[in-house]
Amino acid sequence: MHRYIAAIDQGTTSTRCMIFDHGGLVVSAAQKEHAQIYPQPGWVEHDPVEIWKRTREVCHEAVSKAGAQADDLSAIGITNQRETTLMWDRHSGKPFYNAIVWQDTRTKTICDQLASDGGIDRFRSKVGLPLATYFSAPKIKWILENVAGVKAAAQRGDALFGTVDTWILWWLTGGLQGGSHVTDVTNASRTMLMNLHTLDWDEEILNIFDIPISILPQIVPSSDPQTWGLSDPQGPFGSAIPVCGDLGDQQAALVGQTCFSPGEAKNTYGTGCFMLLNTGENLVQSKSGLLTTVAYKIGKQSATYALEGSIAITGALVQWLRDNLGLIQKSADVEDLARTVEDNGGIYFVPAFSGLFAPYWRSDARGVIVGMTRYVNRGHFARAALEASAYQTREVTDAMEIDSGVKLQALKVDGGMVFNDLLMQFQADILNVPVIRPKISETTALGAAYAAGLATNFWSNLDDLRANWQIDKTWKPAMEAGDRQKLYSGWLKAIERSFGWVE
Repeated sequence: MHRYIAAIDQGTTSTRCMIFDHGGLVVSAAQKEHAQIYPQPGWVEHDPVEIWKRTREVCHEAVSKAGAQADDLSAIGITNQRETTLMWDRHSGKPFYNAIVWQDTRTKTICDQLASDGGIDRFRSKVGLPLATYFSAPKIKWILENVAGVKAAAQRGDALFGTVDTWILWWLTGGLQGGSHVTDVTNASRTMLMNLHTLDWDEEILNIFDIPISILPQIVPSSDPQTWGLSDPQGPFGSAIPVCGDLGDQQAALVGQTCFSPGEAKNTYGTGCFMLLNTGENLVQSKSGLLTTVAYKIGKQSATYALEGSIAITGALVQWLRDNLGLIQKSADVEDLARTVEDNGGIYFVPAFSGLFAPYWRSDARGVIVGMTRYVNRGHFARAALEASAYQTREVTDAMEIDSGVKLQALKVDGGMVFNDLLMQFQADILNVPVIRPKISETTALGAAYAAGLATNFWSNLDDLRANWQIDKTWKPAMEAGDRQKLYSGWLKAIERSFGWVE
C-alpha cells in the first residue's frame, strides 16, 4: 500500500528531501547545505557533484526517518532552483564546469551584444523573458565559448545541458546506465530557448545563441504518468519508484499553495522573492517588466501560464547582515534587532547586489543605503533590510495589476521569512491587502509532491489538493494611507539612486 510521496527540493543554498502523506503533511525531512562558490565579483557557482551527493544523503535520511519501506512510496517529485546551468559528459557523468547559478552576472556582455540588435525584449514575444543574465541561454553560450573542450564535445554529441532538475533526474533514473535526459515545461520556460506557444525548443533562437539542439533535454509535462523512468534501485531510495513530477521551485510553490484558478497569486520569500499570478490558459505578455512563464502542465492537459515578478535579493540580504557585517548571529535574530526601533529611521536599503530584476531589469544597478544620519543605528539597518522585501513585493504587485487587470484581494505567502511577524505585518500594511500563511509553509516541496502524486493517482484531482490547504495565520493592513504613500515614495526615490552604478 502506497502511503507516501517523496519530494526532492534542490534549492540555491541547500538540498532537502521531504516525505508527505495524503493530507499533505510532512512525515519526515532531511536537509543539507552546499558550498557557495564566488570566483570573482558577480560570479556565483555550485559544484554539481556536491549537489548530487547531498541529494543522495538527504533522500536516504528522510526515508529512514519516516521508517518507510520501498513499497510505501507512490512516486518521487523534484523541484529545483531555476535557471542555474550545468553541462556534463554523457559517457563519464563528469561536469565540464561548475554550475553557473541564476544570480551570476558574468554573461552581461553576451546579453548586451544580443540586445544591440532588437533590444532587451527581442525574444520576449516567443519566450516571455527579457534578455538578462538571469536565464540559462546566455550561461550555456558562456560555457560553450569559455570552457576548453566543451564546444567540441557538444559537436560530437557527448555533452549534455541541464538545469538542476535535469541533472538530478538523470542520475536518479540511472545516470550512465541510461538515465532520462528530460526537463519539464516550467524549467524549460526559464532557459530563454523554449517557445511558450509550441512548448518546444525554438530553432531560430538556438541558432542566434549558437547552441546545438543535441545537448538539450526532452521537454515533458510537470506531472506525467508516462514516467520518465524509475529511480535506480542502487540509488538513494533503494528501489524502483516512478519519478513523475518536476517543477521549477516557484511554480512548485504556486501548485503547493493550490493557486489553480486564474487570478490566484502567491509570494515566496527565499534567497530572492518570487511572486506568481495564475493567468490560466491565457498567455499574458507583460508591459510592466514582469516575466511570462509556464505555471504547470498536468499530463495531456493544456499548459497553465503565469505572470511572475522575480526579485533577486530578499532573504539573502538578511544572510548578508549576518555573514558579511556580523550584525546578527543567526538569521532569525533580525526580527528582534529590528524591533529595537520604531521605524526605519529614514533609511532605505536597496539590495541590488547583482543588479535589479523585476520590474526594472537593470544589470547596471548596485546596492545602496540612502538617508543616513548620525541618528541611525543597527536596529534601523535590520528594519530597512526587512522592509526592502516588502517594498520590492509592492512594486511587483502594482505591475501585476496593470498587466492582468486583476486587483489582488489577498496574498498567499510561503518560504523561510514568513515566520517573521514584523515583515509580514509590514507587507500587509504596504500592500493594503491581507497576507495569508498556510498551515504547511513548505509549499515548494509540497508542490513537487503534488505533481508526482497526481501522476500516480495518489491524489485524484486538483480538488483533492485544495482540500488539504488550510490557513495558519492572517495579517491585516493597519497603516494609515498617508503613511503608506510617504514610505513607498521614499522607496521609489531610493531605487533610482541604485541605477547606472556599473559602467
